[in-house]
Amino acid sequence: MIPRYSTDEMNVIWSEENKYALWTKIEIAVCQAWQEKNVIPQKDFLKIKEKASFSISRIHEIEATTHHDVIAFVSCLAESVGEEGRYIHLGLTSSDVLDTASSLLLKESVEIIENSLDQLMQALLKKAFEHKKTLCIGRTHGVHAEPMTFGMKLLNWYDQLQRDVERLKLAKKQINYGKISGAVGTYAHCPPEIEARVCSLLGLENAPISTQILQRDAHANLVNCISLIGTALERIALEIRHLQRTEVLELFEPFSKGQKGSSAMPHKKNPIIAERICGMARLLRGYSVVGMENVALWHERDISHSSTERVIWPDLFHIAHYMLQKALDLVEGMKVFPENMEKNLNATRGLFFSQKVLLALVEEGNLSREDAYHHVQDSAMRCWNGEGDFLSLLRENSAVTSVLSEKRLEEIFDMRAYLQHVDTIFERFLEFR
Repeated sequence: MIPRYSTDEMNVIWSEENKYALWTKIEIAVCQAWQEKNVIPQKDFLKIKEKASFSISRIHEIEATTHHDVIAFVSCLAESVGEEGRYIHLGLTSSDVLDTASSLLLKESVEIIENSLDQLMQALLKKAFEHKKTLCIGRTHGVHAEPMTFGMKLLNWYDQLQRDVERLKLAKKQINYGKISGAVGTYAHCPPEIEARVCSLLGLENAPISTQILQRDAHANLVNCISLIGTALERIALEIRHLQRTEVLELFEPFSKGQKGSSAMPHKKNPIIAERICGMARLLRGYSVVGMENVALWHERDISHSSTERVIWPDLFHIAHYMLQKALDLVEGMKVFPENMEKNLNATRGLFFSQKVLLALVEEGNLSREDAYHHVQDSAMRCWNGEGDFLSLLRENSAVTSVLSEKRLEEIFDMRAYLQHVDTIFERFLEFR
C-alpha cells in the first residue's frame, strides 16, 4: 500500500525555512561551479560550503532596510561565512535563485500530488470492481435514462483521473528547468556552462533560453493541470452529493460515530466533505486564471507575477492535496445502498425500456422510426401520468402488440441486457490502462 503523505509534508515544502534552504543550496551549487572553473579558490569554496547558513530573523532584519528579500538573504548568508562570503551570488541576478528554487519547490509538490492521485485511483479501481455488476439507474439532465452499473460510474471517474496523471507528468517535465543566465538572459556575467553545471547538481535541466525569468507559460500549464484535477474531484463530489439526497439515497459519504450533521436537527446527515471539495475546486479554477495572467510580462520581466505566485503556488498545492485526501476518504468510506439503487430503478415502472421497445418495433415491423417513436411515447406518457406500469400499457397498445409478441415483450424487459457488455468494458479498460 502506498503511504499517505500528510499535510505536514506539504507545509514543510512551502515553509520559509525550506525556501531559504533551497536558496542556500543553489548559491552553494553556483559557488561549486565557479570553483570547478578555478574562479573561486578551492579552500574558499570549502569554507563557503561548510559555513554558509541563514537566520530567518536576521534576513527579516536586513530586509526591513533593503526591502529586497534576496539581497537580505545573500547578505545574511555572506555574514555567516565571513570574508569568503564575497563570492556568494557571483554573477547572479535575484531571479536566477528565485526561479530555480521555485522549480524545485513545484517539482517536490507535484510528487506529493502524484502520490495522492495514485492512492485515490487505486481506491476507485478497487471499488469499481466491487460494484461492477451493481445495477443503478443512469441519469441525463437529472432524469432517469437507462440502467448502468455503479462500478461503471466509478470506472469513469478513474478514467478522468488517468488523464490528469498524464497531463501532470508533462507539466512536471516542463517546469523541471533552472536558469542561471543573469539579468536579461545573456549570460554576460555568468557563462552558460555555469548554468548547466548548477542545474545538473540540482537535478534540473538548464533552460534552452530565458529572459531574467523562466517563462510563465509552463507554470500556467501546471496550475491549469492542478485545476483540472480539482474539476475531476468536484465531479466525483457533486455526484456523491446528488446520490446522498433523501429522495435518492443510493449512498452516504462517511459519517463517524459522534458526528453531528446539524446544530438544530439531530436527524441530519449532510454531504459536508463532498460540498467542501466542490467549494475548493472553485479556488483552484480562480488560480488558473491568475497563472495565465502571469504569462505576459513587460519586456524581459517585471514582478507583477511574483506577488501572486507567492500566494497561489503554496495555496494551490495545499488545497489540491487536501482535496485528494478528502476524496480518498469519500471513496474508501462511502456506504453504498444497492437496495435503494434497485428501488430507484423501479421508480418509473419500467419506462427506461422505451428505447429497446422502439428499436424492436423498427427492426421487426414495417413502422418508420417516427411512427414507432409516436406509439412508444404514447404509452410512456401514460405511464408518466400514473395510468399503469409501462409493460402493461404497451400490452394495451395495439400498434405495439401487432408487431411484438408477449414473449418478445418479456425478452425486451429483461434487465440482464444492460449487463451483457460490462465485463468487456472492464476488460478493455484494463488493456488500455
